[in-house]
Amino acid sequence: MTTFAIAHGGGDVGWSWHLVANALQAKGHTAVAPDLPIEDESKDLTDWATTLIEALPSTEDVVVVGHSFGGFVAPLAAERLNASALVLVSAMIPAPGEAPGDWWANTGYEDPGLEDAFFHDVPPALAAEAQKRERGMAETPMAKPWPLDKMPDVPTHFILCTEDRFFTPAFMRRVVADRLGDITPVELAAGHCASLSKPNELATLLTAYAR
Repeated sequence: MTTFAIAHGGGDVGWSWHLVANALQAKGHTAVAPDLPIEDESKDLTDWATTLIEALPSTEDVVVVGHSFGGFVAPLAAERLNASALVLVSAMIPAPGEAPGDWWANTGYEDPGLEDAFFHDVPPALAAEAQKRERGMAETPMAKPWPLDKMPDVPTHFILCTEDRFFTPAFMRRVVADRLGDITPVELAAGHCASLSKPNELATLLTAYAR
């Protein structure tokens, strides 16, 4: 049985992954997706990773998953855990020493200006609930350099959402190639919030990385 440790995205909560967690548990695995302390100005990305690690029932055989801004957090946890795998889902991929606030300019991100960039393919009731649960983001973690000198030396995978209107496929493919080298993304026909729009399909992809 593998434990999946999930770092949610910016402004988000662990609840957004409850359907994926249920699907993983139905397959015999364990999944934890705690609310990270994203609003706390006294906490930085290292503290966020600590919150994720401390939520685990066991540190044996852990696959760490990072979604969107969680891409800055998941590698930190994976490094400390010597994780079985690191899986980035439509995620920001950090560079050594890069402050998250600089990522947008450094990667050449341009807002595609598409309507409803996040919830266009999410069932309306789930989208409404997700929006009610949204939180603010502290400024402290945005300015601090990402602390690792390289990505962790663990098997690393990227799930690219082909209907993502926020991180469009063309942009994301370029960032993956630039920052992860020869890793070929696995594609999922979903928008940015795949954990709510395609939870079973996403869980199936994640289980491929279980030991």
